[in-house]
Amino acid sequence: MKNILEAPFVLEFGKITANMYRLGWDERNGGNLSLLLDEEVVSKYLDLNKVIRNIPFSFDGKELAGRIFMVTGTGKYFRNVADDPERNTGIVRISEDGTYAELLWGYNDGGKMTMEFPSHMMAHIERLKIDSEHRVVMHCHPNNILAMTFVHSLDEREFTYTLWQMITESIVVFPDGVNILPWMMCGNNEIGAATAEKLKTARVCVWAQHGVYGVGKDLDEAFGLVETVEKAAEVYLKIANMPWKQTITEDQLRIVARDFKLKVREGWL
Repeated sequence: MKNILEAPFVLEFGKITANMYRLGWDERNGGNLSLLLDEEVVSKYLDLNKVIRNIPFSFDGKELAGRIFMVTGTGKYFRNVADDPERNTGIVRISEDGTYAELLWGYNDGGKMTMEFPSHMMAHIERLKIDSEHRVVMHCHPNNILAMTFVHSLDEREFTYTLWQMITESIVVFPDGVNILPWMMCGNNEIGAATAEKLKTARVCVWAQHGVYGVGKDLDEAFGLVETVEKAAEVYLKIANMPWKQTITEDQLRIVARDFKLKVREGWL
């Protein structure tokens, strides 16, 4: 067996979480991250017949039976992941009946998956139906996206249009727009199901007064998606109370969409 601490996916997971902490997106134990892994790749590092323990959960995960995920742990700090991934993350396989996770590696202090595990797994279920290459669900608390939910209309089209106007690249990176959940209690199946529903039509779901969910085909794509939305929100907050001399017009957005051959959210331009 190869040393799992040297596995590219473990190293990349550590780098991404360190960057998210550095940017202020994941204070204290805030935020969570899950990565769908390929069984063949994992088998080079772990004996897949060796289950350390079973960790029950309270949602129906049957559609993910046999799938393997690397997931941040509950109560863990992103700033510690790279230094001690075996304590702060775990690699789990969803049971055949979809009622528990089989721990294959990690959580070596007796820990378990993030409290937002239901939201992550429900999101994976829905995104895999849409995109067979989907792999990542990322949840974090970027300052500017969070702040924008206090001062801007939460109408999804209006919120998205404002973000598209802030940076020319916005519509290129998220032509499917941004969906929004009004405030809900976190860490339960209800918000998980609501988030998964929102992720059917967009790869970004903002949790008002809380944070954001972003998904992607790999860690870089999910990170870059959230990063772009966050930068657009930052620009908006810097100019929101100033007189605007000009902005990116709807016609200009159409030109960008045309030249980049974008599939823009229907009816939003």
